Amino acid sequence: MKKVRVRFAPSPTGALHLGGVRTALYDYLFAKNKGGEFVLRIEDTDTARYVEGAENYIMQSLAWCGIVPDESPAIGGPYAPYRQSERRAIYDRYKDQILETDYAYLAFDTPEELDNIRKEFEARGEVFSYNYQTRQQLRNSISLPHEEVQQLLNDQVPYVVRFKMPVDRVLHLQDIIRGNFTVNTNTLDDKVLIKNDGMPTYHFANVVDDYEMKISHVIRGEEWLPSMPLHVLLYEAMGWEAPEFAHLSLILKPEGKGKLSKRDGAKFGFPVFPMDFKDPESDEVWKGYKESGYFPEAFINMTALLGWTPANDKELVSMDEMIAEFDLHKVHKAGARFDPQKAKWFNHEYLKLKSDEEVLTLLKEVDGIKSFGFSDEKLLKIVSLMKERASFVADIYNDGQFFFQAPTSYDEKALKKAWNDTTSSTLANLSAKLSTTESFEPEVLKETIHHFAEEQSLGMGKVMMPLRLALVGELKGPDVPDIMNIIGKEETLARIEKAIRLN
Repeated sequence: MKKVRVRFAPSPTGALHLGGVRTALYDYLFAKNKGGEFVLRIEDTDTARYVEGAENYIMQSLAWCGIVPDESPAIGGPYAPYRQSERRAIYDRYKDQILETDYAYLAFDTPEELDNIRKEFEARGEVFSYNYQTRQQLRNSISLPHEEVQQLLNDQVPYVVRFKMPVDRVLHLQDIIRGNFTVNTNTLDDKVLIKNDGMPTYHFANVVDDYEMKISHVIRGEEWLPSMPLHVLLYEAMGWEAPEFAHLSLILKPEGKGKLSKRDGAKFGFPVFPMDFKDPESDEVWKGYKESGYFPEAFINMTALLGWTPANDKELVSMDEMIAEFDLHKVHKAGARFDPQKAKWFNHEYLKLKSDEEVLTLLKEVDGIKSFGFSDEKLLKIVSLMKERASFVADIYNDGQFFFQAPTSYDEKALKKAWNDTTSSTLANLSAKLSTTESFEPEVLKETIHHFAEEQSLGMGKVMMPLRLALVGELKGPDVPDIMNIIGKEETLARIEKAIRLN
C-alpha cells in the first residue's frame, strides 16, 4: 500500500489565516492517523506578493499549535529544498519535458495585446478566454509557423508556456469529501504554466513538487477545486499517477454568509490568526489567538471542529484523540460557521481542566499583578474561586480586581437595588461585630453574618447585597465570605467604612 504523505503548502504573502491552520491541522491529523508523513512546503513563486517575515510567522504559528512537520525548510528532508524559489532547476527540467508532449505550447502575446483583445470582447458583450476557440487567432506556437516561432526564440522575445487544454473531453473526477463529479474541458482555459521570467506558476510548480515529494493526498481549501481538472490533466500529460484530492469547505462569517476574513475579526473584535501579525508595509497589527489569551490546545480543538465531528459528538478532544479518530470521509461538505463565543467556551473549558497550580504560574505573568506583592498562597485562593468563572487567565485578574484593590466607584443600578436609608447603619453595626471576630475563615464569617441578620431581624439579602457592594463595587463575584477571607479583616472593615462614607 502506498505510504501516506501529505503537504501543507502556504504562500508567504501574509499571516496564516484560521482557514490555513485548519488545512494544516487536517493534513497533520490525516498523516498521523495513517502512520504517514506531514510536509511543510513554502510556495514562494509569487515574488510580487511576497511579505517579509511571513514564512517565519507561518513556522512559529504551526509550532505554537503543536502541528509539527516531518519535513520542512527548517528541518530539511529527503526531498529538499522545500522552498519553491530554490527549486528552479527542477522546474526547468520538467518544463522541457512537458513541451515535448502535445499538452503545452509557447505563447508570445504581450500583456498589452491580451488587454486589447479583452476590451474588444467586452465591447461585443463577451468574455475573453485564452482557450481552444481563441488560441488559433493568437500569437503562439500552435498558430504561428515553425520558422516564425524559431525566429522569435532566437530574438529572445519573451514568452509564457501555456497548457493546451484538450477539446471536448469529459473528465470524471473524484474528491474524497465531495464525491464524484464531471467537467467538460471546453469550459476550461489554457492556463499559464511558466511565466515570462521562467518561474513556474502555482499550477505547474504545485504538481511537479507533489510528484517529486511523493505526495499521496492533496488536502486543500475549496477555492482550489476549480483547479483540480487542470492538475489532474497535468499529471496525465507528464505520465504520472495523480494523488487523491480532498477539498475542504469554507469557514464562514459568524452570521453564516460569506468567507471569514481578517476584516471580520477587526470589525467584530475577535482574532482570525493564530498569533499577532504586524504588516511590514502598513504597520497594522492583526490580533492573534495566542496573544489574546487562548491556550493552543483550545484553539486547535475549536479549529478541528470547524468541519469535522468526532465520535459521539464529543467536543473536548485532545490532539492524540483527534489523531486516533480523524477520517477525511467524515469531513463536512457544507461550510462551517465560525462562532467567536464558542471559541471562548473552548478556552474556558480548557482553563477549568488545568490545575490551580498551573493557572497560578500563568496568572503571575499577567501584566500588573506582580505590583501587588501577593503571596502564592493568596493568589491560589483567588484562582480557586475565579477559575470556573473565567474564559482566560487574565480574566481572573481583570474580573477579580476587587481582590487586589478597593472599588473606586459603585454601580448605580446596584446602589438603587442594595442601598436604602437604613443600609449605612446596618453596615456600621455589622462592621462593629466583625471587628470583634477573631477568625476570618469563610465558614466562621458566614455564620457570623447569619447571626447578625437574625439579631437585626433582617433577611440575608438585606445584609449580603450592600456588603458585597461595599467590597466589590457591584453585585457580582464569588461568595462574600470568601472575598472577605482573601482581602482580610482590616481591608474588609476599611471598605465598609468607605462605602458608608461615600453613599
